[in-house]
Amino acid sequence: MILSTLCYIEKDGQYLMLHRTKKKNDLNKDKWLGIGGKFEEGESPEECIVRETREETGLILKDYKLHCIVTYVSTNWETEYMYVFTSKEFEGNLIECNEGDLQWVDKDKVACLNTWEGDKIFLNKIQNGDGFFTVKFEYDGDKLLRYDVKEY
Repeated sequence: MILSTLCYIEKDGQYLMLHRTKKKNDLNKDKWLGIGGKFEEGESPEECIVRETREETGLILKDYKLHCIVTYVSTNWETEYMYVFTSKEFEGNLIECNEGDLQWVDKDKVACLNTWEGDKIFLNKIQNGDGFFTVKFEYDGDKLLRYDVKEY
């Protein structure tokens, strides 16, 4: 089981996206993702997203909002539970990321990028201003088979 976080950092109608191109044996190779990563021992979701954002981007989150918890089940990979945040309040300057290339992308163009199909689904709900929700995605390799959303 994997515990992870993901954050869509927003500025001027854009999200900061990471194009995963640099890691070896990366299940996210060539995909575009928000910022985030795996929990370290003893971390809360909030501590994890602040640390991961600082490590990957050089930015320091000042405020953030939890929107959903995602469960990924796949025939190829370990089950993952992901806490998904957004943030509009941060400080600092972007650094080079050792996992890929960081780029500000217009929010309405993110759906055109090579992202996981499930990411498009939950990001659309977040952009629509839906309240807190959970979603479970079931994949066969890279192919989304089904998903189930619960609203709270």
